Amino acid sequence: MPSPRRIRPGSPLSALTALLALATAAATAASPLPAHARSTSRAPEFEQQVLFRADRDPGYACFRIPAIVRTTNDTLLAFAEGRVLNCGDAADIDIVLKRSTDGGRTWGPLQVVNDGGGDTHGNPAPVVDRATGRVLLAETYNEGRTDAAHCAVPCERIPHLQYSDDDGLTWSAPRDLSAEVRPSGWNSWYATGPVHGVQLTGGARPGRLVLGVNAETWDGDRVTGNHAALVVSDDGGDHWRVGATDTWPVAADGTFRQKPSELTLTERADGALLVSGREEEGTDLGHRTQAVSHDAGDSFAAPFRALPDLYAPQVQGATLRLGDRLLLSAPADPDRRRTMTVRSSYDGGATWDSVDRGTLVTRDWSGYSDMTAIDGTTVGLLYEGGTVDARDEIRFARFTEDWLRRRRGPDPTTPDLAAGAAPAAVLGGAATSPDGALGGALLLDGADDAVRLPYSARLPLGGGDFTALLWFRHTAARGEQPLLWMGGTGTGQPQVWLRAEPGNGRVQGLITARDGAAAPRSAYVRADGAYNDGRWHRLALRRGGGRLTLSVDGTTVSAADVPGSVSRNSPFGVHIGERVDGRARFTGAIDEVRVWDRALTDEEIAAGGPGPAARSSVLWLPMDRVEASH
Repeated sequence: MPSPRRIRPGSPLSALTALLALATAAATAASPLPAHARSTSRAPEFEQQVLFRADRDPGYACFRIPAIVRTTNDTLLAFAEGRVLNCGDAADIDIVLKRSTDGGRTWGPLQVVNDGGGDTHGNPAPVVDRATGRVLLAETYNEGRTDAAHCAVPCERIPHLQYSDDDGLTWSAPRDLSAEVRPSGWNSWYATGPVHGVQLTGGARPGRLVLGVNAETWDGDRVTGNHAALVVSDDGGDHWRVGATDTWPVAADGTFRQKPSELTLTERADGALLVSGREEEGTDLGHRTQAVSHDAGDSFAAPFRALPDLYAPQVQGATLRLGDRLLLSAPADPDRRRTMTVRSSYDGGATWDSVDRGTLVTRDWSGYSDMTAIDGTTVGLLYEGGTVDARDEIRFARFTEDWLRRRRGPDPTTPDLAAGAAPAAVLGGAATSPDGALGGALLLDGADDAVRLPYSARLPLGGGDFTALLWFRHTAARGEQPLLWMGGTGTGQPQVWLRAEPGNGRVQGLITARDGAAAPRSAYVRADGAYNDGRWHRLALRRGGGRLTLSVDGTTVSAADVPGSVSRNSPFGVHIGERVDGRARFTGAIDEVRVWDRALTDEEIAAGGPGPAARSSVLWLPMDRVEASH
């Protein structure tokens, strides 16, 4: 029989009425809406509220790891980890719940679904059986700590399952699922979700329940492999087994290509399962990775594939099908957990909206998230957010499909003359000027203008020599003025960039490289002078002969190179006139941008390159015309 609802010590039963009143008041005090979301004639297209926060829910120091489902009675169940001592991942953690019976407008008091009792009970992964109405909740246990450190490797983690037959009011006692879904070799790490699972509606196995898990193998000395898998049930959750599995080995030096984890699942219109995961520290480019199952989760059609140009930090995300498109909720800053954004795919996840086409939820710090359909046109988004830290609180947002940005046609382009290259996208309405250094040039307004190259395997420069060369002209007196950006961003991601810094009276070039499993290292070169006199200046950055060399109008400065790849372990983009994260843009004009995968001689740089042989260029943007796409 289901056990009665439990309230953690520190939140006595006598306080339930007060807590309910507080939760209801908080629910109706939605945060200020964006101007475009306000309406006097109909319900708002977007509204949000704080759902879990330590100063509102006594007994907890922190709430993390949201998950949300809608029951067959249209009750929304919002789960989270209630962290008792601190915000660490392996301390005393309960699984907690709040319920809404009015589509997320108001919420009831906090319930403890699973009390850790000093241990870690977390990674909530709910799924609803629509045939019976039963709500199943997978979760993972490990021994708790009293500090904020991680679980020591190897970490013994045990999957469990419990259920509710009354829309989350009461819950069964948890049962150990290890014998069914944890093979003996998955003995170092095991994680359910954390995000909602799915029940299939079509294909060969309608009614099947599917959850995502990931695990690691420990050989007694080190972690030797990572496993990303689906676990399935064909009898309403009474029995489970491991289905599709993708295993990636970890080399003796600690390197690996991918480590897919924190899997989110969506049944596509064609009945296939799209499986999207977090990717972290693998040598493949990208922080998001995907696989597809065409047989209801029994196998993957191909190994996971990283998505280099889908910008996101290392973080869990969620997917949801809405009408003719798929949605992805995740922070859009490729370096840090901030800027929660909802992006769309109109081709089953083969491609996703770029950041500038996605719909911004908040520029605040933001982290893990989950989504559920409230009705045919309304989505509920549960996500970690905060003005100081992504772990400050968990927010719930309601939005309609009309609030999402409409699908946009192709951007204007400018030609890339490198062999086999596709045209580059011109963003923000940037215009051309006939007064370039070599013919025409592109004018950038510093607001939203930029050029972005479509991802191609030819663009990452890897660990070899290279030369980047361009002309720039500007009069800016302050700010960061990015000229060329290739790779990731931040202090820990491989990258190459050139920028003017007029406020500091200099021009700078930088690379960040990663060599094997060692931490990334950076090298930079700086040339004195603001070069903001409104005249054209030739700028080159060269890696070769163990040196990193910057040349401005023939004057050079160099520094020792750092070994390793300048394009690894991170999202990858090539942008002209803006940072890859969009947090700074150039005001001025840029002309004739070229990159070669070798170190040019001083004479070649002085001549503007080794001649018109397009095949010698990684990219070649004359920047002299903008063409409408058709």
